[in-house]
Amino acid sequence: ARLRSSVFGSFIICIVATRMSIISFVADKLLWPVFSAFEFVLQPLKILQRQDAREEEDPSTMPKCHFSAGLCPDPIHKEGRRAWYCPIIEGASTENDETAKRDLPLLKVHNSLTEEQDIFRPAKGRTVTWYTCGPTVYDACHMGHARAYLTFDILRRIMEDYFHFDLLYQVNITDVDDKIILRARQNKLMDDYKASAKDLGQVQADVEAAITKMRSDLEGGVAKLKEPLPDNACSPKDAEKREEALKDAQFKLDSFAENLEAAVQSLKNSNSTNIEEWISASHDALAAKIDKEKGSTVTNQKIFEAHARRWEGEFFQDMAALGVKDFDVVTRVTEYVPQIVEFIQGVVNNGYAYAAPSGSVYFDTSAFKEDGFDYRKLNPGDETTAEEMAEAEGKIGTIADEKKQRNDFALWKASKPGEPSWESPWGAGRPGWHIECSVMASDIIGENLDIHGGGVDLKFPHHDNEMAQSEAYHKCGQWVNYFLHAGHLHIKGLKMSKSLKNFITIRQALKEHSARQLRFMFLMQPWDKSMNYSDQTVDDAKKKESYMKNFFGAVKSLVRSQMKSPGDMVSHVPQGWNAADRAMFDTLNQAQAAVHAALLDNFKTHVVIQRLVDLIQECNKYMSSEDAPKVLLVKKVAMYVTKILRVFGVVQGNDVIGFGADDQEGGGAASKEDTVSPYVDALVGFRDKIRLAARDKASTPATFLEECDSIRDETLARLGIRVEDSTEASIWKMDDPAAIQKEIEEKRQKAAEAAAKKRQGKIDRLAADIAKAQQSKIPPSEFFKAHPTQTDKWGSYDESTGKPLTTKEGKELSKSQLKGIEKELKKHVAARDKLIKQAGGNADQAELDAYIGKLEDELKELQQS
Repeated sequence: ARLRSSVFGSFIICIVATRMSIISFVADKLLWPVFSAFEFVLQPLKILQRQDAREEEDPSTMPKCHFSAGLCPDPIHKEGRRAWYCPIIEGASTENDETAKRDLPLLKVHNSLTEEQDIFRPAKGRTVTWYTCGPTVYDACHMGHARAYLTFDILRRIMEDYFHFDLLYQVNITDVDDKIILRARQNKLMDDYKASAKDLGQVQADVEAAITKMRSDLEGGVAKLKEPLPDNACSPKDAEKREEALKDAQFKLDSFAENLEAAVQSLKNSNSTNIEEWISASHDALAAKIDKEKGSTVTNQKIFEAHARRWEGEFFQDMAALGVKDFDVVTRVTEYVPQIVEFIQGVVNNGYAYAAPSGSVYFDTSAFKEDGFDYRKLNPGDETTAEEMAEAEGKIGTIADEKKQRNDFALWKASKPGEPSWESPWGAGRPGWHIECSVMASDIIGENLDIHGGGVDLKFPHHDNEMAQSEAYHKCGQWVNYFLHAGHLHIKGLKMSKSLKNFITIRQALKEHSARQLRFMFLMQPWDKSMNYSDQTVDDAKKKESYMKNFFGAVKSLVRSQMKSPGDMVSHVPQGWNAADRAMFDTLNQAQAAVHAALLDNFKTHVVIQRLVDLIQECNKYMSSEDAPKVLLVKKVAMYVTKILRVFGVVQGNDVIGFGADDQEGGGAASKEDTVSPYVDALVGFRDKIRLAARDKASTPATFLEECDSIRDETLARLGIRVEDSTEASIWKMDDPAAIQKEIEEKRQKAAEAAAKKRQGKIDRLAADIAKAQQSKIPPSEFFKAHPTQTDKWGSYDESTGKPLTTKEGKELSKSQLKGIEKELKKHVAARDKLIKQAGGNADQAELDAYIGKLEDELKELQQS
């Protein structure tokens, strides 16, 4: 080092001492190579020096943990993030062992631990362990839940069916939680209240008190959040969190006023005496009031269990309706309480948790960090805000002043009256929110998970606390290798949330849209970014689905036209390739490469969908421009598109091309007669109608066309056959019967609306014509006396012509007024002449009245039709 410093110093002195070009030349050509040579020699010495420093490091400052054998011993430090230990592929001698890597795809995933796209490497060969946080089953699942579970279903399918990893996919069911306790308890108390409520006056008084209390609480929450932040909590992060919390609190207050308060006010205005209406309108406020007064009296643990089982069942039904694959392992919190107690005791024994006088047990974040562990890996450097602490402790919360540090969180909560409880060394209680996932995932998977998934809103506190308590128990430095977080689902600018009451349940969404359309909607968005749930996003998905349906239908039509039967293949069609055929094949190859690259690049399904659309567009051009497109080539394109859509879970059946029939999943094989019977019935029924029409002398071509439309829009639609007419020929495609009938109904509705609009326009025009005719029929001599625009202007008239002589005030007419009178009279005479012509050319007043009478009859007929 001294020698290197001397050489470098001499070089600097030379440069500074003289500006002669010869010295610069010598420095550049001679001294720098010498310096580089010394650097090369000294490099091994520097490495040994670093190793000696590590050996001499104080053991008390080293992390008191170990790292799984499958992790690289040297962590990756990325700016602003905690250390991350990259997995080493099983069987690899070093991290860079290319022989071991070559059988794995170079898949990059957005890893929340590094906030970068890291190359995915399972700890054991091609086996991937994956744990996803499941639902808290206290209410119906909404589309925000679908965002997470459908997203991870898509990613799971890609890993299993495209990259061919072997997955163990575990999901938990949170069936004991503050939200479940409150909801189950409130439902029980409200049922009891309804059964005993007989006095309307008392119910109204209770409702008024409940609404007043809820408004007071909501306004208090908004006011508190508007207060200035304390001096020790004024970072940009604190300000951002406070602003977000204020926005949510204001939304809750506004929603309360617009819905609950307005509903109760409506009952007051209508003087309603229906007790059920008063209870229903004020349900949430009344439930909160009664729970505060009597919640501690609900002691039957089966009430909480039954509530959870009900919503758990609906969750699995919703997942099946969305086409989510069955999970490999499902674990319930209530079935793991003994293991949870044992796990918490292990954390206590390791020195990272402590029991409080109340019987609750808290995780000791300071002791954990002092021993060299990383805390808040997903949100490094951030101090916990008051809002985050409140979220960490749940709806019911804990005793704040019994914690050593404000960041400590509950592993075990001492149960209060009105809460379920289990025995433990610390007294009767129940698991904290975060501990359940640590215990269940550790039991099934172990001390190191390849992937942990969940919604982005769970990053902190849930996922950070999960990792901390798991690493404290296992004494390992990295419990999760890759953390995947699905982005928020927003509606009208806010996160879809039950607490904000701005959610759409999965079942409500499925009434409006098919599961395939909802899956398309998520496929068309980056999985790890926030997205909006709106009519536009769903409509975009529907358009993509329709575009692909039409493509598959066109391909099948082409296949039927060229391949009359499986045996004859394409023997009657020339098969040599021309330039257009080769170009189409090149386009297919390019699309396949682009799709593969997009899937490797953090599962970019939105890019894949666009590449498939582009491929279909080119194939459509090819089919329309070629006189004899090669059916086998077109079929190959369609099969590839189908294959990728099947990987994504969009195609559920076994069809080689297309989406397949939704009602043909599973089941046994039907007899040939059962299969063809509906179609033969349709054909025979149509034949009978045509024969009858042909025998009827009153039949016209329109009669036969009506029957053709009927079988298309009624009979075949019910059978799931879409018929598309054109000037030359019609083609048919298989589709979902409900979708076809819905489209037909929408077309009819639009046609009916257009007809109604046209009829109303005709009514409006006819009414205007009648009003005009009533004025135009006035004889010229009576025009200035009887016409609505003239009656209030004049005072006296010429007896022979009927023209005005004076104004209403008795003044003589000016020249300009006289000129105006002539102009108005001329205009009226022209209008009357036109009316006479329309009435048949007879100027008789009776004839004009008769003509107007006919117009009025026509108007009545239109209005009544």
